[in-house]
Amino acid sequence: MKGNIVDIKKFTLHDGPGIRTTVFLKGCPLNCIWCQNPEGIDSKIHLWHFEKSCIGCHKCIAACDNSALSAGDSRNRIIIDRDKCTNLGNCVEVCPTRALSFDGRQVSAEEVVEILLEDRMFYTMSGGGITLSGGDPVFQPEFAIEILKACKKEGIHTAIETAMYSGQKTIERFFDHVDMFIVDLKIFDSKDHKKYTGVDNGLIKSNFEFIAAQKEDVLVRIPLIPGITTKEGNIRGIAKLVRKTGRKIPVELINFNPLAENKYRRMDKDYDLIRGMQPLSESELDFLYQILIEEDVEILRDTKI
Repeated sequence: MKGNIVDIKKFTLHDGPGIRTTVFLKGCPLNCIWCQNPEGIDSKIHLWHFEKSCIGCHKCIAACDNSALSAGDSRNRIIIDRDKCTNLGNCVEVCPTRALSFDGRQVSAEEVVEILLEDRMFYTMSGGGITLSGGDPVFQPEFAIEILKACKKEGIHTAIETAMYSGQKTIERFFDHVDMFIVDLKIFDSKDHKKYTGVDNGLIKSNFEFIAAQKEDVLVRIPLIPGITTKEGNIRGIAKLVRKTGRKIPVELINFNPLAENKYRRMDKDYDLIRGMQPLSESELDFLYQILIEEDVEILRDTKI
């Protein structure tokens, strides 16, 4: 069983309880125009160019058998013709400064599990475990479940972070292998949700209610995108949806990360929407958390360092 991943990060502290290892899978059914991990949206693997690392030797251009690379308007800018690029990797191998790299790699489930098991001592000591994120694990369900099953067999706590845009039967397949569901609720209004993510949120809301009714350990996360998800009406709408379940499901606000701009530049993607956006201040965060408290929703405020 093989799948495409972006990366595996060890010693993460923000993707579930305790010390964890997080696997970022490629592929997401949503296309959020502010996505903080845009390299995870497409399930395919693509070539990246890091202009600041490039010394303009142009060895990569000569090494490409398919003429997919060319010089840009400056010597250290390489233009990638993604229609021609076959991901053969000759250009990556000859680059002396590693200015070229792939945004992911194909691995087997066994390879991933082997890496995850390396730190089981830290999981045990801290009450941690492993988390599958993305992208979205539901986009590669067979691959994701294979990893989760192996980790559960080893007695390791498992979690997934998902936007829940999938058929209910697919979501249900994860139940026996996931201890904690970290679910993203981004925008309450259906029209705005489709405008900014590319899909309607009816299925997401339905799956959230389904998960909340079936699984004990659920955490709701709201990504804070200034002027879009940070509106008071949006926060209250999501809070009411959470309260409607009749359970004390904690809600966590995830502040905006401006570093994503660099990723968009490398991928030659438009980033006008997030250009210049800044994380919310503590007082702005306090205001939004107070709204959740007013709506009688349990909050989880990240205090980890």
